[in-house]
Amino acid sequence: MQPTALFDLDGTLVDSVPDITAAADRMAERLGLRRYVRAEVVGMIGDGVRTLVERALAARGRAFDEAAYRGFCDDYAANAAVETGPFPAIPAVLEALAARGWRLAICTNKPEGATRALLAALGLADRFAAIGAGDTFPVRKPDPAHVRATLAAAGGDAARAVMIGDHRNDVAAAAGAGIPCVFAAWGYGQPAMAEGAAAVARAPGELPALLEGLVGAPAMP
Repeated sequence: MQPTALFDLDGTLVDSVPDITAAADRMAERLGLRRYVRAEVVGMIGDGVRTLVERALAARGRAFDEAAYRGFCDDYAANAAVETGPFPAIPAVLEALAARGWRLAICTNKPEGATRALLAALGLADRFAAIGAGDTFPVRKPDPAHVRATLAAAGGDAARAVMIGDHRNDVAAAAGAGIPCVFAAWGYGQPAMAEGAAAVARAPGELPALLEGLVGAPAMP
C-alpha cells in the first residue's frame, strides 16, 4: 500500500498570516475598529474561519456578526494569495515525497474554495490527491472523521498514513483516526501543542526521514 502524507495548510505548508491579517484589517476598517498585528492573528488561526472572525471581533470588544463574517470570507477568498507563499523548502519537500512514492493530501479547516484558489495560485494544486477542507465534509479537525474522510478521498489507508500539522487540532484528529502526527514546529502553534505527536519536525527538510521512520519507505518500482 502506497503511504499517504496528510498536510495541514496554514502554518504547515504556507505562511498565510499576511493575507489573513490584511483581510481582518479590511473587515476592521469597514466596522470602524482598530487594525490587527501579526501576533494577534496567529493566535486566532486553526479552528476555521468562523472562529477566526469571532475571535477577531471579540478582540475588539464586538460580538460575532454574520454579515462581517460573510464579508471577510468573500474578501479573503479573492485575496488569499497576494502575500501568502509556501514556507521555505516546502515545494522541494513535496516534490521529493512524491518522487519517492508518497501520496499527498490536504486536511485543513480552511474553506475549500479558498484552499483550492490558494493552491492554484501557488502552483501546488496538482501535488495533492485529495483536499479535505473545513467545509468539504460535515465535520472538521479536531474531529478524527475529518482525517478519515480525507484519507479515504485520497485512496489511502490508515495503516500507512501520517498527519503533518502545527496545531493541537492536527495532533488530536490524527490520534483519534489512529494515525501518527508529525508536529510542524516552524508553524503557528505553541510548543505545548505538540503533546501527543509522534515526532516534531523543526524544519520542512526533516519530513521525508521522519515520515519514513513512522510508516516505512514506499515500495519503489
